[in-house]
Amino acid sequence: MTENVPINEKIVERKTIVYKTLVDPTVIKVAGEKLKNKMFVRFGFLKPKPEEIQFVSIDKYYESYIVINGKYVIDYYRKCAYTINVDEKVREVILLNQKFKPKQTEEPSAKGYKAIKLEGEEHLLYEDKASLILDKTGHDVPLKQLPSAPSEEHPTEMLAKLGENAKKLEIAPDADVGIIRSKIVKRPEDIKRIVHELFEVTERAVIYTPIYKVLFQNVKTGEVKAIEFDGVTSKRIQQR
Repeated sequence: MTENVPINEKIVERKTIVYKTLVDPTVIKVAGEKLKNKMFVRFGFLKPKPEEIQFVSIDKYYESYIVINGKYVIDYYRKCAYTINVDEKVREVILLNQKFKPKQTEEPSAKGYKAIKLEGEEHLLYEDKASLILDKTGHDVPLKQLPSAPSEEHPTEMLAKLGENAKKLEIAPDADVGIIRSKIVKRPEDIKRIVHELFEVTERAVIYTPIYKVLFQNVKTGEVKAIEFDGVTSKRIQQR
């Protein structure tokens, strides 16, 4: 019956945060120029001449991340039974004004004893919580991958300027809640009755962080390769 009882939920609204771009594209271009030869190394040691690698373009796009904190608590009772061994000569046991008739037991360890069985309920409290940082596909992201930065004052307007590109960043309204719910809401199977149960999301945000993508071309072979930099820290982003 408890499986049909809905869980009480308290879920905060999701915030939208857009990090400010703190690095000028010229700085990123210079950083790319310093690394461009390494991008086209062949056999681990053959480097092209610097003039053979030419700058093609630099573009900025945004990567979206989910930050969500939640907790789950259930206060409940479950059925229980305790077996107590008594001397085999005992005919009756009185506990809490109730009479119990000892019965023979086949347990090898209880040789020379009878047993009485006490049935009742146990009161338990189960709690769990989680703090998650996820990419737009729902996979866990290391904390160090998400930098700290000042945010835009009007994030919705900022995203609107991205036009069609903004749609690629969209995350389903309740996708984050579903993920954290699946991780922490574990209703025990042996519940008899529930005193209190709550699933609570205390923090929700989608953070959009800027990334620069720089393209270089080997004019001798025609090969084009990209290198990416964090628009907040200017650190190179390794291929993921």
